Amino acid sequence: MRVLLVEDEPRAAQVLSKGLREQAYAVDVARDGADALYQASITDYDAIVLDVMLPGIDGCAVCRELRGHGSQVPVLMLTARDAVDARISGLDSGADDYLIKPFDFGELLARLRAVIRRGQAPQRPSAVTLGALHFDLRARHVTRDGRLIPLTSREFALLEFLVLHAGQVVGRGAIAEHVWDAPFESMSNVIDVMVQRLRRKIDPVEGPSLIATRRGEGYMLVVPGEATRT
Repeated sequence: MRVLLVEDEPRAAQVLSKGLREQAYAVDVARDGADALYQASITDYDAIVLDVMLPGIDGCAVCRELRGHGSQVPVLMLTARDAVDARISGLDSGADDYLIKPFDFGELLARLRAVIRRGQAPQRPSAVTLGALHFDLRARHVTRDGRLIPLTSREFALLEFLVLHAGQVVGRGAIAEHVWDAPFESMSNVIDVMVQRLRRKIDPVEGPSLIATRRGEGYMLVVPGEATRT
């Protein structure tokens, strides 16, 4: 998942971006409203974490302009102001949720997951079953025959991206953009190694791999006839 973090306070931006990257989000940082609007115009984000108090164009104005141009990207708004009218103003500008500073980072992650789920509701299932494998995208774990398969946060992020595009070929460039915070040119071998690690963990003992390689194109999560989405 790729997130735009809009925060003008350097220390807060550093801490939040570091925490999000540790949870396997790819993060771009904008330090003011104008930069936020520019980055949102050139990059397809899964969500925007938007501080209200920004130099120049404030967060509410940024959100109104995004919505005015037809953007439906989920927006989680951050503010140090606890007044009811401030929350109303933020939500009326088009934000999907509102979090008051100071906040627990775990709550920010939960709210971010929630706005992404709501924003992608028609396309994004909460769980997918492929034969004996069950992918719970909300709880962020994978089981086989009810037994948990241990995955690192990065392995799960890659698997989640493949699950959300099951049956479609996804290129290495798209994987690098949405799963890692690095250009594709430096990530090709890393992606291939991670796919091999995932195969060892999720593939059946017998039979073909669930992750097919399309030479020159990328990878595809194979969807068998018994696949179900909920």
